[in-house]
Amino acid sequence: MSEAPTRDVSDASADDIVLPFAVEPLDLRGRVVRLGPSVDHILSRHGYPAPVARLLGEAAALTALLGTSLKFEGRFQLQTRTDGVVDMLVVDFEAPEKLRAFARFDAERLKAAQSVGHDAPTQLMGQGHLGLTIDPGGDMARYQGVVKLEGETLEQAAHLYFAQSEQIPTVVRLAVAENITGAGASWRAGGLMAQFLPESEDRRRAADLHPGDAPAGAIGSEHAEDDAWSEAKALVGTIADHELIDPTLSGERLLYRLFHERGVKVFAPQAIQDSCRCSRDRVETMLRRFTPQERKDMVGDNGRIGVTCEFCSTHHDFDPVDFDPPASGN
Repeated sequence: MSEAPTRDVSDASADDIVLPFAVEPLDLRGRVVRLGPSVDHILSRHGYPAPVARLLGEAAALTALLGTSLKFEGRFQLQTRTDGVVDMLVVDFEAPEKLRAFARFDAERLKAAQSVGHDAPTQLMGQGHLGLTIDPGGDMARYQGVVKLEGETLEQAAHLYFAQSEQIPTVVRLAVAENITGAGASWRAGGLMAQFLPESEDRRRAADLHPGDAPAGAIGSEHAEDDAWSEAKALVGTIADHELIDPTLSGERLLYRLFHERGVKVFAPQAIQDSCRCSRDRVETMLRRFTPQERKDMVGDNGRIGVTCEFCSTHHDFDPVDFDPPASGN
């Protein structure tokens, strides 16, 4: 059997891409995401305070990792609904490359939280749930997985999702920061997801979830964690946040640092771009679904109906007369 071709590691760093990889000796498959201008445009467009921007940046990186794994031209959406200062995060990915996102937060509560140093991501999100929705489009049914948020980070919530819904051993790392240079500051986000996917179902079986409220003395699972998966998790655990977002460190070089002793394969990168699906025609179609009275209630002080997209902040302005039925002839 001939060996797979090898080449030198590329140090050419690229932004707004997802790089798939495989570490065959560890039965590992995964992806590395690097978001530069795309996430900076999303976060800067809305002018989010730094703690909110970091949280939404993490959600965007996680969505890019998950959304690019779709095998069809569908949509993937991540949404949180909680009782926290940031009560909603929505990130929408339309395969193969379009990403958009927004956050909703209480400015007064955020100011109060910052004044006492309670602005960590888990403190801002509070308790609620994380929903991950796959929409294949057409006549195919949508699928949604829901995970409770009770103080977990988005990384931890992703681990729970895969353990509960997909039953695939998965480890996720996420990082967000502002990159400050002589040209100014810009947001960057990065992440890595690795999954244990051996052919054997027995080897693929994940360790049981924490027993939680199980009675004292209850016997847990005796299934030992696979050595290859233990090694993979330990290696991923060595990643520092700055390595995920460093614009001078290529995704290939990062993977080589982690897995060079085992050998790592990389595949063609997938591009990501900040792009919104909204348009004037789409908004007009949406408004026509409302009753005349409902549209009348939407009319502003200027006598027009205004709609601003929460994702891209584009404002669409309509004359209410445009929705009146045509006058019938005599």
